Amino acid sequence: MSPKKITPMIQQYLSIKENHADSILFYRMGDFYEMFFEDAKIASKILEITLTARNKKEKFPVPMCGVPVKAAKGYIAKLIASGQKVAICEQIEDAAQAKGLVKRDVIRVISPGMIIENDLLNENANNYLLAIDRKEKTIGISFLDISTGDFRMFQTDEPKTIVDELLRISPSEILFNDSLRNDPLYLEIVKRMPDKYTSFLKSRAFDYSPSRQRLLELFNTRSLEGFGCEDLKAGVGAAGALLYYIKETQKQDVAHFSKITPHWLNSYLLIDDATSQNLELIKNTRSGARAGTLLGVMDKTVTSMGARLMKRWIRYPLIDAKKIIARQDAVGEAKENPQARAKTREALKSVYDFERLGSKISMGHANARDLSALKRSIQALPDILSQISAFDSPLYAFGHDLSELYRLGDLIEKAIRDDAPPVTNEGNMIRRGYDQRLDELDAISRDGKTWLIALEAREKAATGITALKVRFNRVFGYYIEVSKAQSKSVPPSYIRKQTLVNAERYITDELKSFESKALGAQEQKTALEYEIFQSIRRKVTEQNRWIFEIARFSAEVDALINMGEIAAQNGYNRPEINRDGIIEITAGRHPVVEETVSAERFVPNNIRLDDQDNQILILTGPNMAGKSTVLRQTAILTIMAQMGSFVPAEAASISVTDRIFSRVGALDNLSAGQSTFMVEMEETANIIHNATSKSLIIMDEIGRGTSTFDGLSIAWAVAEHLHNMGGTGVKTLFATHYHELTELSRHNPRIKNFNIAVKEWNDDIVFLRKLVPGGTNRSYGIQVARLAGLPDDVIKKAKQILSDIENGRSLMERPPAPDEMADADGTQVEKTPGIQADRPNRDMVIERLASLDISRLTPLDALNCLDELKKELMAQPHFIEPKIIAHTL
Repeated sequence: MSPKKITPMIQQYLSIKENHADSILFYRMGDFYEMFFEDAKIASKILEITLTARNKKEKFPVPMCGVPVKAAKGYIAKLIASGQKVAICEQIEDAAQAKGLVKRDVIRVISPGMIIENDLLNENANNYLLAIDRKEKTIGISFLDISTGDFRMFQTDEPKTIVDELLRISPSEILFNDSLRNDPLYLEIVKRMPDKYTSFLKSRAFDYSPSRQRLLELFNTRSLEGFGCEDLKAGVGAAGALLYYIKETQKQDVAHFSKITPHWLNSYLLIDDATSQNLELIKNTRSGARAGTLLGVMDKTVTSMGARLMKRWIRYPLIDAKKIIARQDAVGEAKENPQARAKTREALKSVYDFERLGSKISMGHANARDLSALKRSIQALPDILSQISAFDSPLYAFGHDLSELYRLGDLIEKAIRDDAPPVTNEGNMIRRGYDQRLDELDAISRDGKTWLIALEAREKAATGITALKVRFNRVFGYYIEVSKAQSKSVPPSYIRKQTLVNAERYITDELKSFESKALGAQEQKTALEYEIFQSIRRKVTEQNRWIFEIARFSAEVDALINMGEIAAQNGYNRPEINRDGIIEITAGRHPVVEETVSAERFVPNNIRLDDQDNQILILTGPNMAGKSTVLRQTAILTIMAQMGSFVPAEAASISVTDRIFSRVGALDNLSAGQSTFMVEMEETANIIHNATSKSLIIMDEIGRGTSTFDGLSIAWAVAEHLHNMGGTGVKTLFATHYHELTELSRHNPRIKNFNIAVKEWNDDIVFLRKLVPGGTNRSYGIQVARLAGLPDDVIKKAKQILSDIENGRSLMERPPAPDEMADADGTQVEKTPGIQADRPNRDMVIERLASLDISRLTPLDALNCLDELKKELMAQPHFIEPKIIAHTL
């Protein structure tokens, strides 16, 4: 647009936009939010709305689009989901009193981490905003959920732990110190979390002194000692940056944050993101949904607060045995008392989301319906407290006086109408009888119709004009209408206001007085209702501490009762918690698989892992037999036990574990340029570098992403390393198709062999799903292929090829199948099975193998021997592929 053509309105828009260049600016014009220039082009595509132009006849028309104010939430949600920020620009002065252009300014910026509205949030998950900074070698991280008041921080000198912890926290938005733009940590986070909204804040936002001061002012304290984070300078800097960002975007303070909690990583069982995905704790790897996950099985909570807490407990199991046992006690009481459990769950269903209600009310975003929801939640508390009084666990004791909260519920009951509208500027929120001034104004508004009917009757009688009508419209207000034919009978006191084709409209002094009173009463009534509503909202905010305390308590009660319910429904039993390094499970079941299998009965299995005799279990057996299920269920039952949950087993004794690692399955990460094998090796390297003697490792088919020799070598070396690691080793379940690994038990005393039993029947196999001692040297691949539905002709050919390999025949000399025996002209060639091509000297190979003393052969010697045999065989005219040799040997 030419500078000469810039209107005052566009000039105002550009001035405001300059301060919010990274956001889509919603510029309020009447009943619409308008967007201009590049914002309009971007938004119109995302929102699929029409892109038009302002001043279309000008040489430089301004691109524009708009959305109705009343429907804005849905459009904002779509923009946020696409990775945009939205700046809400409102009129900040009364248009009737404005001189010239109405003043406007941004009242709030909505970004992925700055959402308050319930309909834009997932009710069962936290919506975290996270800030990260580096001060020399120390990395500080803080994260908060503005919608629930949850505020945490931590710091570490170990950068390698950061990305996994961020993946576990799963923030919606990440703020970086501007100084980290080229830092390897920033680059790694963006690489691993490409879907997260990221932005930079200037370094001064992270400075320790002003950050600490922001926290002290927020909590109204003299120091941060009471929160245990006075000396966490990097963490304090990150926390202060969050408060700075909130002030900049929300244009207000956040009084509903009553504390900040240190997030000590060593207080929890660490489960990295790869392990969480492999075990399908939160998301199903195929669909991304919660169905088919541990969370899907365990979360039957009845409140959204409880659902969020259950998710956190699964991602952050405890390592403090006393805390675990305290939770078990509470879960056990709930399981054993079905009547109190059922009544408590029923009472909890009346509780709305205390956390998010408290946050909305505190920040001024709540309407009258939100206050009514808070009231109903408060009214449900006596019943909940009465039901849980049947339990002895201290986790069911609130221990605080709730009289102030109950009085708040009574206030809302007296003041707020149950049928209040969803907006706060149209009245009809406050009950009659609550405020005398409001009742008087309401009477004037309500009795107006009666007065007008009486006026009309009086005027008809006084004038004798039977067709006289008293009416109202928004343009002229109140008036008396008389037909043209009867206008001659109008008395002198009538003042003509409008002439129509067939009628005349008049006003009188009496009618003008009523109009002034009636219209003024409605405006005064609406304004007074809003004033009363704000007053009540302030009183609610004064009780925020107790609202968030009861929110925390309600969530914990819901989660504990929920675990008691799940245990009762699914036949879970209480595991023993030990510190002896023993994981022993009797008749254990996979909690997810047992719910999903329908074609057959789930077969339980026993597992014992310890640090003396059974530290590493090598599991062999065919695909589909259940090796992976045994691996996963052992890890999942350990997680459940350390959550304080009961477990699907007849009995269990679980050693407190510090970390769980998994190398289970792998997919190509093409976007990162990583093959299956690279993913395998990275996960394996992570395990080797970070596992301790108190960790639990599950490994499935390590080495299968490369050639047989390489894969076997790596699998063997990794198993031995885990056995000898730190001189003590680490508990490991190791599933493999490399049957050669069963030889490890001969020289490594803490390695034992197990296999998943199968039964052969008429060239088919039946999976018994039972873990039994000893190894196996068969994979039953062809039988499994038949079960998977491969055509019979393919199965037949595979069996023939396998027979050739096992008998040492070269595949190059194998007689062609009938459909292969045709000349180029299509004529059949006579089959001559007695004529064979030159064959390698199999006798030499057999003689060499027979002379080997396997009991004295090291893995490296064995591989060198195989390499020599391979070279000799390759010198023959036709030779067997190295992979086939390895399989045969």
